[in-house]
Amino acid sequence: MNSDRIFEKNAHWIKRKLSADPGYLERLSRQQRPDILYIGCSDSRVMPEAFMGAGPGEVFVHRNVGNLVSPADSNTRSAVIYGVDHLNVGHIVVCGHYDCGAVKAVMQSDELGPLEPWLQNLRSVRQDHETELESIPDFTDRCDRLVEFSVHSQCANILAFSEVQKAMEETGLQVHGWVFDPRNGLIKDLAISTDGG
Repeated sequence: MNSDRIFEKNAHWIKRKLSADPGYLERLSRQQRPDILYIGCSDSRVMPEAFMGAGPGEVFVHRNVGNLVSPADSNTRSAVIYGVDHLNVGHIVVCGHYDCGAVKAVMQSDELGPLEPWLQNLRSVRQDHETELESIPDFTDRCDRLVEFSVHSQCANILAFSEVQKAMEETGLQVHGWVFDPRNGLIKDLAISTDGG
């Protein structure tokens, strides 16, 4: 898609939105007050606002390759701190997705060059669950299971943030682990407990 086409589509989008809802842009320009901080994968097929049926201002979204949460990653940490301390979100959702390229690469032991330091988190999750993963005969099912294990691990990392612990005590902040399935459009709740289990 060339950039000129994008600007044309933008103009059509504005016209369509205002035709259906004259106050749309005025509401969009107000300060955001989301209740959810969503941490998900950068995969272009995964559109969190769309599959959650959320409107503008309802979800504060942070995305990265593999939906990983590393305490050493200042970008994710900044999103969490801003969401918890400044936006006062009531929920943090870590959402993985099936058919994830990062997970497939780790399961196939592909060497991804400069991405390797980033994927070490996911490789560690795989190693922690190697026995169960290797007992699953189907490659797709193994990858799906690693996605779920990773979401649990990333939620545990979120729960270790002091800002998250404080908000859980003071405001009742909740942490959730989900998986989106692009094959059927459904969200699966992994029922993550507040102790990271």
